[in-house]
Amino acid sequence: MKVLIFVSALSLVGSCATKRYTEKIQDIKDNIKFEDVNQINNFANTITADELSKNVYAFSSDENQGRKTGTLGHHNASSFLKKYYIKEGISSPLGTDNYYQNIPESFFTNEIKNSQNVVAFIKGSEFPNEILIISAHSDHLGTIDNIIYNGADDNGSGTAAVMEMAQAFKIAEQKGFGPKRSILFLHLTGEEEGLYGSRYYTEHPIFSIENTIANLNIDMIGRVDKLHENNPNYIYIIGADRLSTELHYISEAANKQFTNLVLDYKLNSESDPNRYYFRSDHYNFALKGVPVIFYFNGEHADYHQPTDTADKINYPLLEKRTKLIFTTAWYLVNSPKRIIADKR
Repeated sequence: MKVLIFVSALSLVGSCATKRYTEKIQDIKDNIKFEDVNQINNFANTITADELSKNVYAFSSDENQGRKTGTLGHHNASSFLKKYYIKEGISSPLGTDNYYQNIPESFFTNEIKNSQNVVAFIKGSEFPNEILIISAHSDHLGTIDNIIYNGADDNGSGTAAVMEMAQAFKIAEQKGFGPKRSILFLHLTGEEEGLYGSRYYTEHPIFSIENTIANLNIDMIGRVDKLHENNPNYIYIIGADRLSTELHYISEAANKQFTNLVLDYKLNSESDPNRYYFRSDHYNFALKGVPVIFYFNGEHADYHQPTDTADKINYPLLEKRTKLIFTTAWYLVNSPKRIIADKR
């Protein structure tokens, strides 16, 4: 009888603990509310396949010679981004027309020359010291044996997505709906060489890491991998639940409300042999305790090949995936309270 009572008591404790956890998750879900869905949709709809296509084609063109870190081709690509932000009236956090966070040659190895992250900024209206970073790496493989590796998906797609979201947030600001928190649009160099740009930023942050609420990082979102050839309406979500329970459910709520993509978590598994969580720029932010989401379409036959060209991007799908990231970002910068990193 004593054993039965003991087991029953343990069962009761376990049941209560499970209930408390379940209630906690339900409370998180219940508290995620998008105010004025029509307004958010209006700004999200300024993100278009046509504009994404224009920017992917320009950014991954032969003129930029594959954008290898430290080369003239990557410098040209950085200049393209700077001119875009100036044209759109989106300022730099560094002041005047200085959109470059310069990284000296001494920071790199393998004889890589000096390079730069490109930064643009929209200041928050209520919590300006709290920063959301939306990032994508700007570099690729350059030329190999005189063949240009254009890197349209890797990572022209992510770069164009950041550009379009910056424009959408700027349009919202101009119409009187600027973000409550600040947004840093961060184009990172040196990812292909070993995550150098993000490591430099996290070691020399423009805004304090403690005040950085999250990093939404985009690396290859314009194509479809082999596993999803029959259902391309998907995106891999990696890392959303690693440091913040809340961030995971915000992402799911944004998708349910606005885009209805299949959110595939297979590559987020800690047992995933590809270890993608550790392989793109978000990881350096995660190491500092910043909640992250890594958006990824998976590898395909043209990954790191000269055949990764702009004509192969699925632009309507790129538009939809960009809108998911935009609406997630919208919630993060406009919610009443900063998200909690409860798993650090």
